[in-house]
Amino acid sequence: MPGSNFSLMPRSVAGRSRRRAALGVAASILAIGLLAGCASDPLADQYRSGDSKQYIAGDGTVTEIPAADRAEPVSFTGTTETGATVDSSQYLGQVLVLNFWYAGCAPCRAEAPALEQLNTKYDGKGASFLGVNVRDQPATAVAFGTSFGVTYPSVIDTNGAVQLAMSGVVAPNAVPTTLVIDKQGRVAARILGQATAPSILDTLISTAVAETS
Repeated sequence: MPGSNFSLMPRSVAGRSRRRAALGVAASILAIGLLAGCASDPLADQYRSGDSKQYIAGDGTVTEIPAADRAEPVSFTGTTETGATVDSSQYLGQVLVLNFWYAGCAPCRAEAPALEQLNTKYDGKGASFLGVNVRDQPATAVAFGTSFGVTYPSVIDTNGAVQLAMSGVVAPNAVPTTLVIDKQGRVAARILGQATAPSILDTLISTAVAETS
């Protein structure tokens, strides 16, 4: 009828369309919920409570390497979740904090807020943060950063190139692992597993920043 605003779609078809749309919205909400902040993140909470048995990670052991005992500078290149190219040489002259992670890793999710706080603290003050995502596709890494408020980039290292460059420094199953790399590109410290005490990582970073050579 002219001027009418009713649908020509059969009622049963319209009902199915509405149900499909509702399911799509529900799926989107679920996906966002799975990447929710740690304050209400069931996966991270389960890990903190000690109930999770899904993750093989380090025990938080901290290793600090005196300047005289450090190995040769590490060298790597990679592509971030936004498609930017990064090279280890661009960080020479400053401290680099390199964090190995992936989105489904509960301890990675638990430590994300503390890492971002330190990233903010040292922004423009001699240290930069760079993630190394060992499993996810770029879209997943972007979603994680948005949900957890992580502003520093991550190399998508599904081909293992950065991990290979750190061979002997980062154990394959120890995710998360955080490295503090000095101004010359040498590994100065390592936290094997979750950075459970941000103050320790803060001290490792500030010590490396204060070094004159």
